[in-house]
Amino acid sequence: MSLTIVNPTELHDPVPFGYSHVAAVRGELVLVGGQYGSDAAGQPVPGGFETQVDTAFAHLGTALAAVGLGYGDVARLGTYVVDHDLDKLAVVGAHLHRIWGDRPPAQTLIGVAALALPGMLFEVDAVAVRG
Repeated sequence: MSLTIVNPTELHDPVPFGYSHVAAVRGELVLVGGQYGSDAAGQPVPGGFETQVDTAFAHLGTALAAVGLGYGDVARLGTYVVDHDLDKLAVVGAHLHRIWGDRPPAQTLIGVAALALPGMLFEVDAVAVRG
């Protein structure tokens, strides 16, 4: 696999915000559909936003492992936050830093009015690379 994270010095440093500007990939792309804080029946887990974020990222790890990959193979994330605000951004950022440290993938965070199911507060999808 060839995955290179690039943060051009001409642009602001995005790492404190939990993302990188560019992820250049060479190899087989693996697309992971939206993962959310769900229970075994597919219903949103109780416990609020932070619990759903934690569960969604754990599910992302499970999905990646199912195809022999890990968090370090992720080149891009799409994150979707219901009723986005700075407190929720801090929660997402903390999870990104816990998982990826100072080498986060490229990411776009989108604030949305609602997600697929009532009670869903967060969703994450990913593009990973197998080389």
